[in-house]
Amino acid sequence: MDMQFKERFVRLWEKHFPQAPLPVVFFYSDDEAGAAIVNGPKSLEEHRCILADITRAARGRSLAFNVDSIGCGGGRKYLGFSEVLRPNFEYFLSCGIPGELEGEKYKKSPELVGKVMKKMPKFSAPARYIVFKRWDGIDKNDNPDVVIFFATPDVLSGLFTLANYDGVDPNGVFCPFGAGCSTIVTYPYLERNARRPKSVIGMFDVSARPCVPANTLTFATPFKRFVTMVDNMDESFLITESWKKVRRRIKKG
Repeated sequence: MDMQFKERFVRLWEKHFPQAPLPVVFFYSDDEAGAAIVNGPKSLEEHRCILADITRAARGRSLAFNVDSIGCGGGRKYLGFSEVLRPNFEYFLSCGIPGELEGEKYKKSPELVGKVMKKMPKFSAPARYIVFKRWDGIDKNDNPDVVIFFATPDVLSGLFTLANYDGVDPNGVFCPFGAGCSTIVTYPYLERNARRPKSVIGMFDVSARPCVPANTLTFATPFKRFVTMVDNMDESFLITESWKKVRRRIKKG
């Protein structure tokens, strides 16, 4: 990581988004990269949404996860550590099985879930650990793959508009249906090698929402795209009177 770029972003972020939280980055690594390794669940029956841990990273605690750290089958899948989902997942996401399995009712039928999962992108973690660090915890040996903002609507509006500032495609930012962790890891990670990487708005997953603050969504973007966004900040709408009005409200919190 270029430490000059790191400090430059902090200055620009405070200038244009005063007092808004710093983003979190993640990258894959064969060691824990100076982060604390997260202990996994004590039993196979224990479930813990990985968003509960990632929000700890957003508060400044650098964390490293391996396959044993994650107490959720979906989390292991969407972070690239496993292709296996819980038994009867099609029923779990939809109507359930009376007397056996409560359904989340996020999709109308098990058959529809099956079709959705066939369209879900897949990937395998390229290293033993996935490491999450808040921006101020990055060091020179880190190479972020994705930058994640936990954003209020005003902050999100600025990030969305900045991501579209230099593009023609009206879908330069997209919002896929999926687990909360898929919208901050899977989708933006798979965009990183695109000719023009897209950014992702997420955290509409009702099950994961209790793990993040109210009035908060996520904006995740491949690091390559993020660099371009930062380079554009001081020439974009962020220097206009229109943004100044929004900026005042962000500063008030």
